[in-house]
Amino acid sequence: MSKPNPQDRFYSKDHEWIKDDGGGTAFIGITDHAQELLTDIVFVELPPIGKKVAAGGTLAVVESVKSVSDVYAPVGCEVIEVNTELENAPELINADAFGTGWIAKVRPDDAAQIKALMSSADYDSLIREEKQ
Repeated sequence: MSKPNPQDRFYSKDHEWIKDDGGGTAFIGITDHAQELLTDIVFVELPPIGKKVAAGGTLAVVESVKSVSDVYAPVGCEVIEVNTELENAPELINADAFGTGWIAKVRPDDAAQIKALMSSADYDSLIREEKQ
């Protein structure tokens, strides 16, 4: 069973989350629902620092025992930091998708894009629709 989706972040239809840290930067990861669908994550291909990604563009790649999936940027952004812990412990995403399993810290091109994404309640509705 997925953990509740935190209300302090916004969500994409592709199951990514973004959390504005209030300092002109934001953290991006995949949702608990997404890691549940992927099952055991065995590898994460992190983006290079300085990579510029358009909204909807591929930010990273997550490989599980079941499949390989792209992680999309929910907003246009530049990568300023990556979670290097994932290189040796990709399972952190399974254990704590909304915390220690974050993938990248980014500088959004336009912070207003973040608020245009889904709230946690909207994302909960999307998951319910997908399960039907």
